[in-house]
Amino acid sequence: MKKLLGILILGLLTCNISFADNLKIIDGDTIILNGEKIRFSGIDTPELKQTCLKDDQEVPCGMTAKMLLVKKIGNVTIECISEGKDTYKRTLAECFVNGESLSKFLVRSGYAFAYRKYSTKFIEDEEFAKANKLGMWAMTFQYPWDFRKAS
Repeated sequence: MKKLLGILILGLLTCNISFADNLKIIDGDTIILNGEKIRFSGIDTPELKQTCLKDDQEVPCGMTAKMLLVKKIGNVTIECISEGKDTYKRTLAECFVNGESLSKFLVRSGYAFAYRKYSTKFIEDEEFAKANKLGMWAMTFQYPWDFRKAS
């Protein structure tokens, strides 16, 4: 029995799943979980200061993406599966709430983009949001990577 318990604990330690005790949401695709900075892999959300236009009105789409994530997580435990590190030494991970991918949720809601430069995982979700004019797809916007270049 001790051997089985040891194998189970070792398995949990090596699969890189984190459970939230201490969570801070930085923006739509970056969190700090238990002191570790995590960047959601495969997606890109608008920057916090980024705005979009809808009916000639400025919309704070970067802040909206963050607030959508805050609302989705609520007080629920978040689980993240690490996929390595990026060039900024952040952990790249896909994170889940109640088994639902936060990345998929954000892309499908139209407040994140499939980051095709690094992954093809969320392209179908982006196409769904675009076809249904959800989130930013109902507005005039700059892709986050273009916004960062122009800043």
